Amino acid sequence: MSYSPPPGAPQARIPGPQQPPPTYPQIRAGLWRRCLWGGLALWALTALVTYATKNTTLLPTLILLGSFLVPVTFVLWAYERHGRDLGVSVILGCFLTGGTLGVLGASVMEYYLLHPSLWMFVGVGLIEEAVKLGALMVVLRRQVRLRGMRAGLVLGATVGFGFAALESAGYAFNAAVTTEGIDLRALLETEILRGVLAPFGHGLWTAVAGGVLLSYRRPNGHFRFAAPVIGTYVGVSLLHALWDSTHGIAIWLVAHLTSTGLDKELFAQGYLPRPTDQQEHLFTLFSVGLLVLVSLFGVAWVRSLARRDPSWRNTP
Repeated sequence: MSYSPPPGAPQARIPGPQQPPPTYPQIRAGLWRRCLWGGLALWALTALVTYATKNTTLLPTLILLGSFLVPVTFVLWAYERHGRDLGVSVILGCFLTGGTLGVLGASVMEYYLLHPSLWMFVGVGLIEEAVKLGALMVVLRRQVRLRGMRAGLVLGATVGFGFAALESAGYAFNAAVTTEGIDLRALLETEILRGVLAPFGHGLWTAVAGGVLLSYRRPNGHFRFAAPVIGTYVGVSLLHALWDSTHGIAIWLVAHLTSTGLDKELFAQGYLPRPTDQQEHLFTLFSVGLLVLVSLFGVAWVRSLARRDPSWRNTP
């Protein structure tokens, strides 16, 4: 016998269908712009206060803000534009875990395997691109659903930017600490230079390699090292080596275009002589020009890969 409430009695509310909770938090559109300008303002304020007060306890804040600002901004931009369906947890894992594993692996391998020579930067490129791809595979080993060119470009870039942020923090620290004390000017110059160059370095190279790697990933999650994957890895490693070698190539060009001032025998021993004051302008022209050419090639490579994937233009 069923029970029915008397007329006029309050009706019990029957809960409707519940929406499943989101698997990852949402990030509002345009956050990358607020991160860039807000972070830049905080970094400038921290630099001003540090300079005015000579308070060395602010150095870690200054180093971390300056080193992470541009990499984090570009990761947020890539997530907002092309990676919302990948999930925030995967992005964070690639940036923090992938970046940390990358710098640790590169440090160990370069310490034991490299020594000054003409081919040292080729070794650096091969090692660092290998450890970044290895870190990407470690982070994604249980994420079977993540494959394809678009996912590889976004997540590869994220690992590369995590690597770049941690590496820049180390360079900034080394620039600041001298035998004569803290050199704040060298620290700021290092952070500004590496911040400007960050979008065209590690993030770009690992985006290319990660895109091709995940585009050949099997549906069961196994990574397949097909010929295009190996060829792309070698290509980005050589691009990396060329980027690192621009300083030496510029000095070599100056040495061969001018007749005095540089000891050319040092090149054969893996050492770089310093340009003279008269050669400084020519050296700057060559080094900046080579960096621009390498950057343009890397950007064109990423764009060509993105055009091959229709989902790149239809991301949520």
